[in-house]
Parts: sequence; structure tokens; C-alpha cells
Amino acid sequence: MPRVRAPELPQDYLWLNTDKPLSIKQLKGRIIILDFWTYCCINCLHILPYLKYLERKYQDSLTVIGVHSAKFDNEQESENIRQAILRYDIEHAVLVDQGFRVWQEYAVRAWPTLMIIDPEGYVIHYVSGEGKREFLDQFIQQLIDQHREQGTINFQELSLTLEKQHQPLITPLAFPGKVLATNAGLFIADSGHHRIVMSNFDGGILHLIGTGESGFIDGGFHEVQFFAPQGMAFDGKTQILYVADTENHAVRQVDFKRQVVETIAGTGEQSRNIHPHGGVGLGTALNSPWDLVKVENTLFIAMAGPHQIWEMNLATGIIKTYAGTGAEACVDGSLIESTFAQPSGITTDGQELYIADSEVSSIRGVGVVEPYQVRTVCGSGELFGFGDVDGRGFDVRLQHCLGVEYIQNYIWVADTYNHKIKLVSPKTGNCQTVLGDGSVGLQDGQGKNSRFFEPSGLSAIASHLYISDTNNHAIRRVDLNTLEVTTLQFPGLCAPNVCVPV
Repeated sequence: MPRVRAPELPQDYLWLNTDKPLSIKQLKGRIIILDFWTYCCINCLHILPYLKYLERKYQDSLTVIGVHSAKFDNEQESENIRQAILRYDIEHAVLVDQGFRVWQEYAVRAWPTLMIIDPEGYVIHYVSGEGKREFLDQFIQQLIDQHREQGTINFQELSLTLEKQHQPLITPLAFPGKVLATNAGLFIADSGHHRIVMSNFDGGILHLIGTGESGFIDGGFHEVQFFAPQGMAFDGKTQILYVADTENHAVRQVDFKRQVVETIAGTGEQSRNIHPHGGVGLGTALNSPWDLVKVENTLFIAMAGPHQIWEMNLATGIIKTYAGTGAEACVDGSLIESTFAQPSGITTDGQELYIADSEVSSIRGVGVVEPYQVRTVCGSGELFGFGDVDGRGFDVRLQHCLGVEYIQNYIWVADTYNHKIKLVSPKTGNCQTVLGDGSVGLQDGQGKNSRFFEPSGLSAIASHLYISDTNNHAIRRVDLNTLEVTTLQFPGLCAPNVCVPV
């Protein structure tokens, strides 16, 4: 593409991960990548690891700037963006792009888009979508060589003041994604600490599984490593916990009898194949498995990356697409013609799977018995059809819902970006707010007098509902008889490397 002078970045907008705004003029002599992203977008999250790789490899000549152009209303709030920076360990400056001003000035059309600016301040290339690490690596090296010869590159490291320096993750839980209540105890995906916590229902710690460092290592409970684990399913007979190891693109099994963790599906590399396919578990690459539910001997998986529902036969080890073409949309009908949009929560009544279909802010039903149909239970079914409206069927508006739990003929929904818990009838599609007043907070109380901060996981047992209150780094407990919300305490739990658990 021809060289175009890069529009200057607004200095009067909010900047995060830096103590002062950055400008194209001040960064003259460096290569700049503008990453246009929004923190709900699975594709945007997928490119963060290779941006970090490039930042570290070329730290003396490359500056990455995240331009956060929000898709959902909730993503426009500066504190929510700050929490996303902490959750995903983003180490470059982030500009909060109010009203899509920078997006429009750079003529961006899709998330994610990377704009490459040369050391003389010209936009010389852009790429959209995922899977461009090798190209970018080569392109940046060529730019460095070219501008070294011309004497137009300035080699020096740029120092930033990061949000994690102001707010280190030393809470006992860090951005817990999902929670699972079972007769054996409470399992918590302590996603920000890359581990699984098992406690009793009074908060007493039974097991810590994982070192607390991100990685992909099988073995004993104290040596195993996960990378931002999310959904779980438990088999009480075999004492095996299945874990969606999201950023490792794998499914792991935790064997409590042998006290070991093993990988049963995924290669550790992200699949680029969005078309329906399958194969042997350990030989099949996966793409951001986000939640799990077990039906008899089948593990169903909300596979957020390719916008599909997958199934794994636990007897044969075969894993394959169950529903969804791979297109990001909301299409009902047969399993093979249906589409989803970043499915992130899954539960079942034994007849249907119920899906939190986050990017269309809808609850979907997927048949596991004949006639094997996909339907929209409630929500608009549109990629940009979000809001906060109770009602019935297509009149309902949710905002990036991430969690679902079926109990006693109803679906509880973590309406994540509305900071509420709602109750849906799978038969009528009626949806009503039950918990939370819609304001961000950590407030116990009854019903709508409670407050949450981007809750994303739900699980019920007996007369209690447990909520993974992600941005509050907390697990909340609800008495289903009184709707009283309390915050569960874990007196023996510490952040990794902060103290030794009692």
C-alpha cells in the first residue's frame, strides 16, 4: 500500500498503561503497531500473545499501542478496560478511543486490525484478523534493516508505567472465570492465577492444582500448569474433573484418585480450521474451549474461537464439531446449518444444551436428542443487538452473557456486561432480572439490592447458587429460597508466591 502520513493520536483522551500520552511525533524513529481491539472479542485476545512476543523481541525498536474501540456499552467504561488490561497482562500503552475517532481516522473496518507505521511516521501496511505472527515478524525485521541502512531508526527501549504496577494481582483469587458446585466440593477456575482451587462450601481449601504460573505441563497437582482455565465438568463416580484450559487450547482431566493432571484433547496450539472437523483428542488442535458440560459419556464443549459447539466421546477419545458452521452469526435450524457467536457458557437439562452465546447476547438451545435442532431461547440474535431489557423471546436484551446454569426448570444467566443475574424459562423464553441493580460493585444483599462486576460463571447445588464474580475476584453465594447474596471467604487461600496457604 502507498505510504500515508499517520494521523496523530489524541493527547486529551484517556491513556492506560502509561503515565503520559504517546504521540506519533515523539515516537519518530521507532516502528509502531496500532492494535485496534475490544476486550470482549476472542479474535482480539488471540493476537495478544504474539504482540507480546514481538514487543519483547524488538523492544529497542518497536512500540505497540492498543487502541481500544469498544463494541459493547460496558466496554466504554475506563475501569472495565483497566481490568481487562490486568486480566490479560497487557504490557503496552492503551488509548481509549472515544466515539471511534481514531478508528475512523485510520479507516479501520474490523476487530482486530493492526496498523503498521514506519520510523518516519507513515502508515505502510495493515492486517486484519488472526494468524499473522510470522508475517509481522519478517515484516518488522525488514523494516529495521531498511531504516538502519537509511539511518532513520532510533534504537532505544521505551519505559512505561503499567497498570499492574499500580494494582498487582495479589488477591487470593484473580479474575475467576467459572465455578462448579458438586457433592465433592466447590471447584473454582482461578483464571488469573492459572490454577484450579477446590474448597469445601465453607471456604476451606482442599486442593490447589497448578503452580500459579501460566504454562502447559501435565503431572502432579503441585507441578502442573494451566493457562487461564475456564469451564469445568465433574464425574463423581470416577473422581475426575474436566477442565477447559482456554489459552492452552486444550481439555485437561484432573484425576483426584491419582492426584495427577493429564491432557486429553488439544495440542497446545490454536487451530486455524473453523470448518466442522474432528479426530483423535490428542491429535486435534482446538480453539479456545471456554466451558464444558458432561452428558453421560460425552463431554460437550463451548468452543468460543470457531463459534461452535464440540463433543468428545470420553470412551473413544474422539473429539469433533457437534454444531455450528464456523461462521460468526445467529442462525437456528439443524446442527449442521446453525451458527453461533463466541459461545462461552454451557449447561443442560439432558434434552438440550443451553448456551450463553456472548457476541449475539442471546441464550441458545441445542438438542442432544431428536430432532437435534438449534433455537434461540431469548435475545435478539443480532451481533449488535444488546441492551438490558427483561421480557420474552426476541424482545429480551442481554449484554455479552458468559455464564448459564440449568436448575429446577429454569436457566440462570450471568448477564456479564450488565452486572446482573437473570432467570430464563427455556419453554417460554421469558427473562427476568433476579440479582443485581446493574451498577458495578461488590455488595451483598437480597435480590436486586446486590451488586456484581462482570460475573461470568454460575453453578448450583441443593438450595444455593454460586457465582464467579470475575472482576471482583470473588465467589458469591445465593440462597435460592431467600435470594440473599453473600460473599464466600477463603481464609486459607493466598495468591501464588504471596504466602503459604494454611
